[in-house]
Amino acid sequence: MSTQHEYEEVAVKLKTPNKYHVIFLNDNFTPMEYVVQVLKSLYNKTTAESKVITHEVHEKGRSVAGAYSYEVAEQKCVETITDARKHGFPLDVIMEEST
Repeated sequence: MSTQHEYEEVAVKLKTPNKYHVIFLNDNFTPMEYVVQVLKSLYNKTTAESKVITHEVHEKGRSVAGAYSYEVAEQKCVETITDARKHGFPLDVIMEEST
């Protein structure tokens, strides 16, 4: 007794996961030099890129540090806030889904 199985091919289209922006928020206490250092060490930005982002935070109140998967963006936020508190700064970052 043999059984024959027939399989139907189904095309599956996978959706690329959404990216999330990590956004630095301005405050009146965190030194710009510290923000530059965080962008370089935690976000792998160059000195020039870090200064541009830092000035945008200062001028506009916020700036995108990068776009990542949900989990990576969440971890970057935790690491940034933890480091800022360790150094006594109120620096805050948030995540927003990119559009």
